[in-house]
Amino acid sequence: MDTASAVQMVTAQIERDRDFPVELTRELVRIPTVNPKFESAAGLNRETDAQRLVAAHLAAAGLTTEQHEVFPDRPNVRAYRDGSGDRSLVLNGHIDVVPVGDRGTWSVDPFGAEIHGGRLYGRGGYDMKAGIAAAIAAAKAIHDCGIELAGRFEVHSVVDEEAGGFGTKGLLARADAPSAVIVGEPTEEQVMLCQGGLEWVRVTLRGRNAHTGWRYNDLYPQRDSADRTRPGVNAAELAARLITAVGQLERDWGCRKPAHPLLPPGVNTISPSVVQVGAGLGADGLPATMTNPAITPDVAVIDFDLKYLPTETSAQIRAEFEDFVAHWAAQDSWLREHPPVVQWELGDLHFPAFDTSPDFPVVDSIRRQRAALGKTTEITGFVAVCDGAFYRPAGATPLIYGAQGADAHGPDEWVDVNSIVDTAKVFAAAAIEYCGLRAAPR
Repeated sequence: MDTASAVQMVTAQIERDRDFPVELTRELVRIPTVNPKFESAAGLNRETDAQRLVAAHLAAAGLTTEQHEVFPDRPNVRAYRDGSGDRSLVLNGHIDVVPVGDRGTWSVDPFGAEIHGGRLYGRGGYDMKAGIAAAIAAAKAIHDCGIELAGRFEVHSVVDEEAGGFGTKGLLARADAPSAVIVGEPTEEQVMLCQGGLEWVRVTLRGRNAHTGWRYNDLYPQRDSADRTRPGVNAAELAARLITAVGQLERDWGCRKPAHPLLPPGVNTISPSVVQVGAGLGADGLPATMTNPAITPDVAVIDFDLKYLPTETSAQIRAEFEDFVAHWAAQDSWLREHPPVVQWELGDLHFPAFDTSPDFPVVDSIRRQRAALGKTTEITGFVAVCDGAFYRPAGATPLIYGAQGADAHGPDEWVDVNSIVDTAKVFAAAAIEYCGLRAAPR
């Protein structure tokens, strides 16, 4: 039997068993797996239970399964079928989800996994338990059809993607990287070949304390007094000036740098997301006092969410940002003497960029399977970041492909039921065509 016939056999099996990935998605949604870094409460942080279910299904699909804790009670699942590393493929997905938020904004139970009008509702169904269920369904169908792949085939179900990708980083520290990975993030069934990089960067500015009753002396130093109070330097105002300046840099990047053809122009943004101002620098690097407006603040800490283009490197963008901050500070007499401090990898967060060629074989496989399903394929890029960032430095070629739906991280998150099944078919076809056949089906 040739590869094309094997693909037809497996996709037909997935169609016959189409309720399996849908019901598995529902089972996973009904197990709350809110990332405990965002919200910790009884019954909400059940990643261990969900991963136990994932591992059981993957073992039943003939894969060898391993579980390793990245954090206490937060295990990854790695499942694999041995084969050549030269044409090895991983299907990656994350089991953690973000909090529900205000339940009053939901029209359904966030963990009820209700289906209405062909849509499966629930927190994490779209982002991205449907992707994990589709990967398991692909592995199950390959096994049920007796197909043995020449290349190593794996499914990675990981924790902590929503908080920085530490699950995938932990898994790759223990296992050989594949030659290719499909990250099953929801993409509206588009093939996404690239994503920009992401850095969290902190800039700390130091001013000088004073009593706000003498603010006039800060603005207009009283030079006619032999015993005058030293003027204060308001760190909040320094922060406001820096935020305005960085906003101009952000616009300059968006206009001056050539846009990536698969991403919207200006996707390389610099968001001032957390600003903390007060008096005294604590041991944690944050202002020690933030409750007394009578003190002219002498510390401002600004945390930026900085995104750069797939064609850029982290080293390049860090140097460019630091150079900008240094030149901005050099224009001010106080800041020349008290330069800002720039700190990278805040919270150890760092997502490298990747930029996969449209000629990569897995892309052709997805196109062919989608054509067989009567669908055209759009090639585009991912405007957010995902765990594909960590496979690229390990030696794998990443791309992103997943189901249709809407409202990830929002109320009434949903995923299209038929799209879950079609995604499983695409995953199975990609595995067969990329890994190749070792033996004919039984």
